[in-house]
Amino acid sequence: MSGLRSVEEHVAALLFGLAPLPAVSRATPHALGLVLAEAAVARLDLPGFDNSAMDGYAVRAAECAAAAGADASESGGFRLPVCADIAAGDTRRHVLAPGSAARIMTGAPMPEGADAVVPVEDSDGGVDEVTLRRVPEVGRHVRPRGEDVRSGQQLLEAGLLLTPGRIALLAAGNVDHVLVHPRPRVTVLSTGDELIPLGDQPTHGQIIDSNQLMLAALVDAAGGALAHSGRLPDEPGAVRAAFLDPPGEPDLVLTSGGVSMGAHDTVKEVLREAGGVDFVKVAMRPGMPQGGGRIGRDRTIPIVTLPGNPVSSFVSFHVFVLPVLRRLAGREGDPAGGLNLEEAVAGASWRGVEGRVEFTRVHVRDGIAHPERGQGSHMVGALAAANALAVLPAPTFAVTEGDRLRIIPFVGEA
Repeated sequence: MSGLRSVEEHVAALLFGLAPLPAVSRATPHALGLVLAEAAVARLDLPGFDNSAMDGYAVRAAECAAAAGADASESGGFRLPVCADIAAGDTRRHVLAPGSAARIMTGAPMPEGADAVVPVEDSDGGVDEVTLRRVPEVGRHVRPRGEDVRSGQQLLEAGLLLTPGRIALLAAGNVDHVLVHPRPRVTVLSTGDELIPLGDQPTHGQIIDSNQLMLAALVDAAGGALAHSGRLPDEPGAVRAAFLDPPGEPDLVLTSGGVSMGAHDTVKEVLREAGGVDFVKVAMRPGMPQGGGRIGRDRTIPIVTLPGNPVSSFVSFHVFVLPVLRRLAGREGDPAGGLNLEEAVAGASWRGVEGRVEFTRVHVRDGIAHPERGQGSHMVGALAAANALAVLPAPTFAVTEGDRLRIIPFVGEA
């Protein structure tokens, strides 16, 4: 369809000139979900000392071989005196006496002179003297110092998202602070005189402001930080003031409503007058009217203007806002388009719309995608039941049961 911008073109326009937020230092325990801005380096060896991998007896392998050759006990093992008892957490420096064994627990430091561990299962469990039934090779059941990581070695490279496992690695390497990109601070503004707060009783022509709550929840689920959430009336002065100095000192502003062709689309009127924001029609359904650019006194704050219909706004968040949030958060490993695409199989047949990308609300279970009933852009019921969007490219306007699909999972879904 002529005059329409493609989905990919609009994503590219929103990302143009957008850089990750400046790096900040964060205590490692508070860096979960953030992206490393520089590589993290270990501050100690892992393990920090030679230690036992088993409960058993620390020995010299050569002495065990000699004792086994000389001692033909009825049990078929060989006997050694026990010179020490070393528990995990023991900070004393033990020395293994010649010709003896030291009882040792898993994780306990190896005594000086020992080079192997015989598991307790291969012994009679003796305390003062032990009968061992296995001759170990050198290094058996010993975790040598620095086997996992050496001090000064890179633990994690820049650009990685800090997951619980990576936080554990940083902590083990004694990295107490990291340089990361902070969570993008987002201001959410819904627009329209017809909107009223949750809990109020609407009169004729009024509706509950669900978009504001929905977008705030999506920001949180996507890893952003809600800087401010509010409603703008259809009054040019109030809208102009909000865009000149957005509340909450945000890194990104999201609006819903007021961007189509209506006579009272105040957001569009004010931003067109101020400049710096483009309003376009994107070849997609739902969510054709879109906008984006820069606002603020020096026009440095990115803004994404979304349609007012709840489903259109929800879909547009996944298609356009997520890539912006990921760029700001430093997640450069994501595709340029930013769409978190996975695969599924169509569990039914349905039709899209010719010439536009169709985003169908589906419920995916065990890799099978079933379209939800009620695909209108105002129908929130189907939105609540779905857990993903099926993406039908512009040349494809019909899906047959069994077709392979590309889907976008909803943020916040388990």
